[in-house]
Amino acid sequence: MTERRGFRVEQLLPFAVLAAAALLFASELMTTFEFTPPGAEALASQSAGDRHAYAQIVLAVFAVVAMVIAVSSGSKPAAMAVAACGVIALLIFLLLDLPDAGNVGTLDDSRQTFATAEAVPQAGFWLQLIGALGLAICGAALATLTPEQLQGLRPRGRKARPRRRDPRPPVVDQAEPMGDEVRAAAKSKPG
Repeated sequence: MTERRGFRVEQLLPFAVLAAAALLFASELMTTFEFTPPGAEALASQSAGDRHAYAQIVLAVFAVVAMVIAVSSGSKPAAMAVAACGVIALLIFLLLDLPDAGNVGTLDDSRQTFATAEAVPQAGFWLQLIGALGLAICGAALATLTPEQLQGLRPRGRKARPRRRDPRPPVVDQAEPMGDEVRAAAKSKPG
């Protein structure tokens, strides 16, 4: 009889960690801010990689590796490492990027010296927020699971194929039945 297991929400955690890490990775390759003077076009832009030296990429890759280790071996420390990566990524966002959003200041541009411009958040800014927040939440949820629950998140392979039946008949041990003389000798033997 086969055991049928129902769908559990925590089975989505590895996929959610992968999605959040992918968003965080992609955000680091995108533009975080465009510097726009009031009523004009953007004068300059700044990528996330320039702002944090590609730290979010390192955190995203490390989180995925830690998640794979946590799920494959049931390692609680690896699951906690996923949560730590999410918290660090969120702190980078909150401490380095969020304070600069919407700030107005002077910009030394080659075309126009000391133009007043506003730091307007772009797609990379928002993806970084979603990825870091998602990684922190999903990592924290992963860290609350027991080692058995972590191992239960492993993807199931295809159903095992039934063994092929051997067309040959089974071999039966053809031992000689004991005769009356052998039984009598075994009983009469001392010891």
